[in-house]
Amino acid sequence: MSRRGTAEKKTAKSDPIYRNRLVNMVGNRILKHGKKALAYQILYRALKKIQQKTETNPLSVLREAIRRVTPALAVKARRVSGSTHQVPTNVGPKQGRALAIRWLLGASKKRPGRNMAFKLSSELVDAAKGSGGAVRKKEETHKMAEANRAFAHIR
Repeated sequence: MSRRGTAEKKTAKSDPIYRNRLVNMVGNRILKHGKKALAYQILYRALKKIQQKTETNPLSVLREAIRRVTPALAVKARRVSGSTHQVPTNVGPKQGRALAIRWLLGASKKRPGRNMAFKLSSELVDAAKGSGGAVRKKEETHKMAEANRAFAHIR
């Protein structure tokens, strides 16, 4: 039995403008080299562009994009008797949201375009509609998990 206490659950703080935890999580994932102000500037510009493009609430577009990209299954590499198997596992809601944000930002970085705010806004709008690189990544992950369903008994 562990002598240490259990770790306290950290709740994500909300961002200063939209007062939303999800916006804060995305902003913190954009963060590079400790430049938080620049990360939030990129995110707020992207949300403003979404507002101009779609003429709807940018937070609802962000929520819908993350909901569409969040995976239910993922594959983990497990080493069993000398060979490595891709074992499908269920993904919890927190881990799924973290993966979705990571995939959205990765797909937006790969997009051709002028600046990061433009690329991020385009990716979020596409993901909310059900297309784009991040949605493709989710479908690819689900296909891989389905293909390796035979190894589901290995935990």
